[in-house]
Amino acid sequence: MTTPDYISPKIRVQIEEKLFSIINFKGRKAEEVKKTLVTAALTKDSVENKAKELGISPQTVRNYVEEQPQVIDQMLNVIKTISAKELGGRKRVKISIDWTSIEYKGKPVEGLGGSEKGYAWNYATATTRVKGKTLILAFTRVEKGMTRLKIVESLIQQILALGLEIELVTLDAGFYSVDVINYLSRFNFIIGVPVGKVGIHRNFDGDYTVKSNGKKATFRLIVHHGRGKEYLAKGTNLDVNRSIVVKWYDKVRTPIETSYKLIKSFLIFTSSRSWLFRLFIFVLAMLIYTLYLLLKGTTSKKDFRLLLTILLLQDNITILQEYLVKLFYPLFNSLELFSG
Repeated sequence: MTTPDYISPKIRVQIEEKLFSIINFKGRKAEEVKKTLVTAALTKDSVENKAKELGISPQTVRNYVEEQPQVIDQMLNVIKTISAKELGGRKRVKISIDWTSIEYKGKPVEGLGGSEKGYAWNYATATTRVKGKTLILAFTRVEKGMTRLKIVESLIQQILALGLEIELVTLDAGFYSVDVINYLSRFNFIIGVPVGKVGIHRNFDGDYTVKSNGKKATFRLIVHHGRGKEYLAKGTNLDVNRSIVVKWYDKVRTPIETSYKLIKSFLIFTSSRSWLFRLFIFVLAMLIYTLYLLLKGTTSKKDFRLLLTILLLQDNITILQEYLVKLFYPLFNSLELFSG
């Protein structure tokens, strides 16, 4: 079985070796577990369906993850290592911090916070943008009761531990608090501010003080028009033109939202409500996303999925054939419409 010629053999080998060395489960069923998890992510399937296809119990797959949590740390270390290497020697970075939610309906799970639709698994990342690639530099899961300050501190400390210098921090309005602003004051920062909380519905640029629970923070507040008629607000400690503040905020922060969309495109479906198993499949999605960045510009996301699926299933021709038939079935139908 061969892989597409336009993808460098060196990169092909690197991806294959990384996947199987990083997801380093031990045990008799380790290879089946790896293939189940990764192919489920690549084909947007559930771990339960994919396990049955590969002849392994879904519970066995979940047990391997639950009993070997160190694999999660190994994957996170590789994600950070790849990202640091992709910086190409840069030591100063502009970072964006945000969290994303995987919501569900039903009974609450211990350790989960609420969401608009019920409950949710929440994860936060810090990213930077280099040569068109949004790199993940730090990650934390968000537990129930975890403050916004704790999330920000955790992510920033991880970045500093990589030996990087933070040139600018951008955050959306969900992080707006006295504690976060006071912590960020040691860095250049731009944070979204809810206009309703400051009560200024006009163009404004000046000092502003917010108070909460006996604490206060003073910062430069900029209120400006958004794309529509609504007003938007930013808090910052930068001494530059207000238009530059708005431009930098959008440029640095927007890519993190796109990265979450891509990460979620590799997210496995599962009926499991285990915190640890859910954490694993999100980190796995981040790992596959990070490997995809290595090929960005040389292949599409669809071809990337096909490449990895071939690498994983090349020793099982029957299952690979079934996958390829499913993949190209819509194309076959289209060809039939235009034949004869």
